[in-house]
Amino acid sequence: MKIIMIGDIVGGAGRKAFARFMIMTKHRGEADFVVANAENAAGGKGITRAVAEELFEAGADVLTMGDHAWDQKESVPFFDVERRLLRPANFAPGCPGRGIHSTDTPRGRVTVINLIGRVFLHPYDCPFRAADALLAREPNLGRVILVDMHAEATSEKVAIGRYLDGRVSAVVGSHTHVQTSDETILPKGTAYITDLGMTGAKDSVIGRDLPSVLGSFLTGMPSKFELATDQVALEGVWIDVDETTGRARRIERIREFIA
Repeated sequence: MKIIMIGDIVGGAGRKAFARFMIMTKHRGEADFVVANAENAAGGKGITRAVAEELFEAGADVLTMGDHAWDQKESVPFFDVERRLLRPANFAPGCPGRGIHSTDTPRGRVTVINLIGRVFLHPYDCPFRAADALLAREPNLGRVILVDMHAEATSEKVAIGRYLDGRVSAVVGSHTHVQTSDETILPKGTAYITDLGMTGAKDSVIGRDLPSVLGSFLTGMPSKFELATDQVALEGVWIDVDETTGRARRIERIREFIA
């Protein structure tokens, strides 16, 4: 099974890049299942119903989120309606939506789990115990299980990758918008990368306009960070998974500049 997992989509430039990439990818037959992190897809913060539907129409099978899940207040009820739109499973009980979704495909069932880290972020529930509970409690997950660990600390992402090795098909990190070069197959067959990177303008500071970010760093004053639009690239990984065992066979980084 050929799986593509896409790093944080930032704003309209990122959405257009994703749509154009998916046209090429589908034409080449390179993806059976596509997961994209969309927590910055609407103006750089959060998601709206219209943006989610745009990304599904472009080719995403599941969208994952992170700490900006609730930034667009109008979209909060949509998390209870659209099961393919995930928020982290270790958000507090009672939050809208779900952190896990299973999809039946011609190549078999695929389950996606969305988690969020706690180091340098808010005091969310434990992502390790949340993953344990989901894997033990949820029936019929299928062989192919994909995890988006949205976290700040590389150590926390590496740790959960090792913790889930052999129990899921892939653990990929998101959130920092900087693609790492440590893609690997862990000893028990789980594909891993610390951060998928970003889908958006690379001539920027993690997707934001350079002058507005520099002004804040230089003065310490609050500033509205405008979205950048130049040198747009899509980043993520391509993973080959044996759908009969759920073990990953290969993982490759993706970085494509898209006009």
